[in-house]
Amino acid sequence: MSNLSNWLNERGITRVECLIPDLSGTARGKRVSSDSLTTGSELRFPLVGLVQSISGDCQQQLVPATDPDMRLIADLASLRPLPWASEPTAQLIHDCHAEDGTPVPQAPRNVLKRVLAHYQALGLQPIVAPEMEFYLTAAAADPCQPPGAPSGRHGQRETRRRPYSIDAADTFSAVLDDIYRYCHEQGIGAAAVLHEVGRGQLEINLDHGDALALADQVFLFKRTVHEAARQHGLIATFMAKPMADDAGSAMHIHQSLIHLQTGLNAFSLPDGKPAPCFFHYIGGLQHYLPDAMLLFAPYVNSFRRLAPFSAAPINVAWGYDNRTCGLRIPHSPPAARRVENRLPGVDANPYLALAATLACGLLGIRQEIKPDAALQGSAYGLPYAFPRTLGNAITALENSEDLAEILGAEFVASYCALKKVEDEEFNRIVTPWELQNLLEYV
Repeated sequence: MSNLSNWLNERGITRVECLIPDLSGTARGKRVSSDSLTTGSELRFPLVGLVQSISGDCQQQLVPATDPDMRLIADLASLRPLPWASEPTAQLIHDCHAEDGTPVPQAPRNVLKRVLAHYQALGLQPIVAPEMEFYLTAAAADPCQPPGAPSGRHGQRETRRRPYSIDAADTFSAVLDDIYRYCHEQGIGAAAVLHEVGRGQLEINLDHGDALALADQVFLFKRTVHEAARQHGLIATFMAKPMADDAGSAMHIHQSLIHLQTGLNAFSLPDGKPAPCFFHYIGGLQHYLPDAMLLFAPYVNSFRRLAPFSAAPINVAWGYDNRTCGLRIPHSPPAARRVENRLPGVDANPYLALAATLACGLLGIRQEIKPDAALQGSAYGLPYAFPRTLGNAITALENSEDLAEILGAEFVASYCALKKVEDEEFNRIVTPWELQNLLEYV
C-alpha cells in the first residue's frame, strides 16, 4: 500500500470513491477516507447491491438467504483522480470476491476476466476499441416526456439534423472541452469526436487497448459525460433509442487479437494475408451473436434501435468496409486487421458486451467455424438474424450451453433472472400509445 499512499499524498487526496460496476454497468460502492484505505482496512459491500434492476430494486432471490457481504479487492491499475470533485478525491475500481477469496461470478468485471483467461491460455490477448455514441438533450422537468433539443453555445436549439457537421459539433465545444479535459486527467483515451446523425447526437472514439482496461475506461467515460453535461445545464443519455424519430446510439466494438509472445496481430499471417483464425473468429460471431444479444441489447428500449433500414444492423452478415453489415471489416494494413461488431447498443454494460463479443469469437476459433461469404452489397434488406424482443433474447441466452461455459453458468442464470424481472415490470405498464389508440376506440 506504500505506492498507493504516496500517490494519494502527492495529490493531497483525502477521500477515495471505491467503485464496483453492477450488472447494469452502474457505479456502486462507497466513499472512504484515504487513511482507512492505506492502512489496510478491509472493504465489504452487500452482494445484493450487485444484482439490482435498472429501476433500483435489489433482487434478494439472487443471493444466498443470509444476504452476505462481498470482499472488495482494489485494482490499483484503475486508480484515478476524480476531476470534478469539490475537494481532492480519487476513484478506485474494485473486484468482488466471496469470503473464501473466490471471484463473485455475477460481478461483470469477473465475467470479462474469465473470458480473457481463456484467451491467455491460448497465448492470445484481445485488443479492443469502443466507439461511444450518446445524445445531449435539454434538461427536462418531466422524465416521462420525450427529451428536448439541446442548446449549444450560441443559445440556439438543435432542432434539425446536421449529420457529420463539424460546425454542429463545435456548437457543443464547451461541454466537449470539459469531457476531453476530464478524460485526459483520468487517463481515458478519448480520441476523435464527430456529430452523429441525430439531433444533439455525438460520438467519441476511445483509443484501442487491452479489453479490461478499455471496459474500465468506458465505465468511467459514461460517468464523465453525465457530469460534464450537468455542469452545462444539459442531460447526457446513453439510452439506446431516446427519441422515436432519431437514430439510436451504439457502442461499436473494434476487436483484434495479438500473440502474447510476439505482439503481432493474430488475424494476419506473416505475408499479410488473413489468418485462418480471423475467419473462424468471424464465424463464431455469426453463429453465437444471436444467442448473446441480451448482453448487447439489455433493455426493452434496446430493441427499438435495432430496426430494418436504420443505421443499426439487424443482421450478422460481414463485409469489407460495409456499414450495412452487423460485422464490418475496416480497410487497414495487416498489422491492424480487425472486426467491428456494430450490434451493441451504448446502453450495454461495457464489461459484459466485451465479454460476450470476445466469447463468441473464441468459440469460433475453438470450433473452427467457417463464416458465410463476405457480403458485397447492402445488408439492409436481410431479415432479422437475432431475437426481436427482450423476452426472446433471455430465452436464447438461457439455452446457450456453449456461452454459459465461457461466461459462467451462475452468471448467465443470475443475469437472465434479473432481466426477466425487468421485462415483467415493463409489461405491467400501460403505455401512452395504448391509451391514445385503444382507450376510446376498441
